Amino acid sequence: MAVTEEILVNVTPQETRVAVIEQGVTQEVRMERAAARGLVGNIYLGRVTRVLPGMQSAFIDVGAERAAFLHAADIRGVTHAADTARPIEQLLSEGQSLLVQVVKDPIGTKGARLSTQMSIAGRYLVYLPQESHIGISQRIEDEEERAHLREKLRQLLPPEERGGYIIRTMAESATERELRSDLDYLRRLWSGIRERAAAAAPRALIYQDLGLALRVLRDFVHEETSRILVDSREACRTMIEFGQDFTPGVAERVEHYSGERPLFDLYGVEEEIEKALARRVDLKSGGYLVIDQTEALTTIDVNTGGFVTGRSFDETVFKTNLEAAQVIARQLRLRNIGGIVVIDFIDMDADEHRNAVLSELRKALARDRTHMTVDGFTGLGLIEMTRKRTRESLAQVLCEPCPACGGRARLKTPQTVCYAILRDLQREARQFSAREYRVIAAQPVIDLFLDEESQSLAMLSDAIGKPVSLQAEAAYSQEQYDIVLM
Repeated sequence: MAVTEEILVNVTPQETRVAVIEQGVTQEVRMERAAARGLVGNIYLGRVTRVLPGMQSAFIDVGAERAAFLHAADIRGVTHAADTARPIEQLLSEGQSLLVQVVKDPIGTKGARLSTQMSIAGRYLVYLPQESHIGISQRIEDEEERAHLREKLRQLLPPEERGGYIIRTMAESATERELRSDLDYLRRLWSGIRERAAAAAPRALIYQDLGLALRVLRDFVHEETSRILVDSREACRTMIEFGQDFTPGVAERVEHYSGERPLFDLYGVEEEIEKALARRVDLKSGGYLVIDQTEALTTIDVNTGGFVTGRSFDETVFKTNLEAAQVIARQLRLRNIGGIVVIDFIDMDADEHRNAVLSELRKALARDRTHMTVDGFTGLGLIEMTRKRTRESLAQVLCEPCPACGGRARLKTPQTVCYAILRDLQREARQFSAREYRVIAAQPVIDLFLDEESQSLAMLSDAIGKPVSLQAEAAYSQEQYDIVLM
């Protein structure tokens, strides 16, 4: 049976949030805040600030808060294709201007990771201007299909074509016309980038990747996506216009949601986000997971809890582990956990049980868009796996280390609480008529409303047609707030 999928797009002036729903269950959440858009895909004319021969790397100033990082292995096309064989001190010098692209966002104290290998994504193809080969997505496993797609693209390319391509998974169902349209789009894009780079000053942003709402059409939608619900009329119109130009088969699935109930509330996404910030995840059977994220790795511990099947203990353990395998795959996507992951399933004596649980885990992970490697059980009965880390996890986006406990736990940032209050005010205004709405919250939250988010609050007050007053409460924790109807 095919998995039906819906994509929800919640848009406010402050942030855009996207949720992927499969069979009514939230599988993935993406967020992009207007004040802190991700950098991956951006192209800059950077300036070399420091070359480190010992580490074969360099720091590049691209105008960001922290200097970005370029390793010698990621240098290509500076002078010739074999540059990676030469030491970095022969390739770069301080003060030199360099066209670079961000391949990994800044995470924690680390600056962005850069490459001189340009990569421009379309819907069906990724254009590599400095390459000459045609690659195929690893997710397309059938050798005949891979050969067919490669030949299909070759026939569309003119003999004088310069540049390489990677055929994306979605190209499997693309028509010749759709592939040609994607090729034209990518060529126009690269031509514009080169023109802007030639006239730009160092540290200039030359190209910025699409915003999250438009990336939904390019990257998220596939054959099993039945519709894309957007709760902003303006964003919906923009998505349809973009889709008609670049993803015609997708544009018709974009719908404006105009219901009274907030979109994320209707589908239970808000509740799932709250659960995804918790350390403990309950299983339907009565068992539970304990998920601990550290800087080095993430550990997931599976426990039986009060689950008893009435059969043998081995059967109880097996059923708990099978359910846990499915939930773990979903939690990795939902929380966007990257890096090394160590899973401690409950010990199983039977090899057939261990093999079945490992098979179930791999099957559940197969739908994840992010590249992963999964090893079998170690001698200690653990499963080790890696999930590519390209952006911050959900907890890193929404929370900050708690000052009261030295960072062992997490606390929602004042900005996260502000946005939750704005959504709640909108919800209250729809349900109740009041003369005035009073927000009682911790001082950092009130300070943010009086400063950076004052315009957001004024816009909302204007939209609901009622005044909103603020009151700081010293006894409230940073996450605590109340909305009083006056």
